[in-house]
Amino acid sequence: MADDLSDVRFLTVAEVAAIMRVSKMTVYRLVHAGELPAIRFGRSFRVPESAIADAVRGGVAHTA
Repeated sequence: MADDLSDVRFLTVAEVAAIMRVSKMTVYRLVHAGELPAIRFGRSFRVPESAIADAVRGGVAHTA
């Protein structure tokens, strides 16, 4: 049986950026670099909410 995705919450790039307090471009960079998992719906990306906590715990951060 396939994984049950009914209780998985997906966030938009804008929502992820607000939660992480970074720009949307930073979120796109993380997604394209494979550092933040995301799925594509049409032309937009959605990030599983659980991936945000994992990314923060794992120390995903880019400094200038």
